[in-house]
Amino acid sequence: MFKRPQGMTAFTLVWAGQLVSLLGTSMTQFALTIWSWKFVTEVHPVDDPATAMALVALFNMAPLIFFSPIAGALVDRWNRKLVMMVSDLAAGLATIAVFLLYSSGQLQIWHLYIAGAFTGLFQSFQWPAYSAAIATMIPKEHYTRADSMMGLNDSLSGIFAPMLAGLLLTFIGISGIMLLDIITFLVAIAALLAVVVPQPPVSETGAASRGSLRSESVYGFRYIFERKSLLGLQLVFFTGNLLATVAGTLFAPMILSRSGNDSVVLGTVQAALGAGGLIGGLVLTIRGGLKRQVHGVLMGWVIASLFGTVLLGLGQTLTVWIAAAFISSLFGPLINGSNQSIWQAKVPPDVQGKVFAARRMIAWLTIPVAQLIAGPLADRVFEPGLRAGGNLVPLFGGLVGVGPGVGMALITVICGLLAAVLCGSGYLFPVIRNAEDLLPDHDAAPSAG
Repeated sequence: MFKRPQGMTAFTLVWAGQLVSLLGTSMTQFALTIWSWKFVTEVHPVDDPATAMALVALFNMAPLIFFSPIAGALVDRWNRKLVMMVSDLAAGLATIAVFLLYSSGQLQIWHLYIAGAFTGLFQSFQWPAYSAAIATMIPKEHYTRADSMMGLNDSLSGIFAPMLAGLLLTFIGISGIMLLDIITFLVAIAALLAVVVPQPPVSETGAASRGSLRSESVYGFRYIFERKSLLGLQLVFFTGNLLATVAGTLFAPMILSRSGNDSVVLGTVQAALGAGGLIGGLVLTIRGGLKRQVHGVLMGWVIASLFGTVLLGLGQTLTVWIAAAFISSLFGPLINGSNQSIWQAKVPPDVQGKVFAARRMIAWLTIPVAQLIAGPLADRVFEPGLRAGGNLVPLFGGLVGVGPGVGMALITVICGLLAAVLCGSGYLFPVIRNAEDLLPDHDAAPSAG
């Protein structure tokens, strides 16, 4: 009789299925980005083509942010393996719909808005379900390794999907790439069908969290705010994410402005970002995490901010930009993997859906806030201030130079310095520094009778 894989073997099989699926999804996104730009600039030109394309991401992200608390509550109520399969299936159905519209010549840009919103709605279930499933599938000593493997998927897809899509577009076109994407969804679902994903035992915390859907949807926030150590870690990440996103929003225009709109330079620096994340993820996957995970979080932010973000802003040559981009992403897997491992070890698995969904909503709220901050700061304050004769030249011209893109470079430097100081200041607070000692592991707590 066939015995379904369990433990790390089962997780590795699910991880491989997700990698294949993510590659397919990323290739489709790349191909549809090319189609979208041509559509809004040539087929049906619009006054604001960049905005029209940005709306695709907005429609996808809005459900991810605002539906997450409800999704987290439902994840803890339902079978997590089934939730993971349904979220993969929904993404596949959206791709099938777009494929049929494209093949019949009826695809419009607004169809992608609807598909993005539909996919985002179901993706709001996916991350809390997968993250919570890890805690029941494998021993806690492998949490960091598993989390780094999940992060590795993003790096691998980010590096290889554009190259594969660019190559395949010549031979099989957009329709062929979407068909491949549909097949990859089936691979992900098949991997889930083949393994055992245990449901978590009911803990005292989990039993106490039960109630109406409304009360369970806000439970994750209450859980975090009632535990100072978790709240402190969340504030560290909120601060780091906010500042990193401000710098990240200006990354491409800064490099293009300072390199004379050289797309090859931008592509090379972006490749260094992907390579750093890939190598960082591989190292963490092979070696595992630090003995004290909190050092991976706090020191990781400090090093990535100082030697990555700050250096990226100070740099004026391709060599420096490559080095800075590589370092900034090299420590990403350590930061995220260490933080995720702490939460997985401390939060009872049967409430992780609710708690992790709340975490995600808090963290992702930084994205639109940072984007709203970055643009006006660059366009109205720092860029004019650091052009020839600008009011900021006497103060900062000697540090970052004068000219196009220099204002964005200074914002990047400031963000890096603030992130290093504010995230590193976590060491000053015992509730953050000693979080692993102050919070009991979930498997040390008794189960509900």
